[in-house]
Amino acid sequence: MMALNFQSQPASAAEYLPSPGKEASSASQENQLLAEEPLEAGDPMLTKATALLDRYGGVIFTGPPGTSKSYWARRIGTTLVEGDEDRIAFLQFHPAYQYEDFMQGIAPQGDGTFKPVDKPFLQMCRDASEDPQERTYVIVIDELSRADPGRVFGEALTYVEKSKRGVRFQTALDSEKQVQVPANLAILATMNPRDRGVDEVDAAFERRFAKIAMEPDRAIAEQFLEEGGLDEDLRRRVLGFFDDANRRAKKNSLAALGHTFFIDLADKTDLESLWEHQLRFLFEKAYRLNPAELEEIEKIWQRIFRDAT
Repeated sequence: MMALNFQSQPASAAEYLPSPGKEASSASQENQLLAEEPLEAGDPMLTKATALLDRYGGVIFTGPPGTSKSYWARRIGTTLVEGDEDRIAFLQFHPAYQYEDFMQGIAPQGDGTFKPVDKPFLQMCRDASEDPQERTYVIVIDELSRADPGRVFGEALTYVEKSKRGVRFQTALDSEKQVQVPANLAILATMNPRDRGVDEVDAAFERRFAKIAMEPDRAIAEQFLEEGGLDEDLRRRVLGFFDDANRRAKKNSLAALGHTFFIDLADKTDLESLWEHQLRFLFEKAYRLNPAELEEIEKIWQRIFRDAT
């Protein structure tokens, strides 16, 4: 069982809600995340994730855009390490991300020779292995399916499996030393199942990871709208659109509308801006082969403002 040490914190609804917008991996944002209060030990999502981490090589939060995947991965990660920034790494995969960026690369030395250099994954493996208290270490990977995870993990793919933790192996670039993936290293990741790259994710990789489905949540969308101060009548109309859009998404998953799109909306102007700069593009992509459906979606959105007080 992964050992955890929680501090008691007062519960509040806002504590469990995601932060808006795309999360970058800058040091300042990481420090802000680490400064957040840890989740309480009984938090349902934390309980589910830690139970899965005890059985699988890692946990993937999977769902359409705007469903709090990154929020939960980061928040659970920072809770597991008790806010210790030296025991957590935040990474983001992208199409150019390779084994040499994640596992191990080759770097020139002052004498003109080259030597293997450990990258974030092996660095965290080493730190976790050498921790005399066997505390939990965490790697959080955003946008997992944007790279080829099987290639990026390389030979470590076999050893992230729970039954292979602690088994020593050699890397492709360094035959002189052995490494291991320790039991106290947790891997959390996010993935949009609608990404084209998902079809390319190695089946052997997916088998070693558990998944938690993250879906659009009406209750959270409603709470965001209330906290933003949106008029009650407008709020009711927006939620009607949210429901309609996600009903349609059952036939076209690209049209799924996440709840975090509805953060910080206070009036009609904010709603108009949301459509003009985000939602129209989401639906244009989803219904690019069905212009009639796109036209219908836009009409439904415009009804929000008809005779609104």
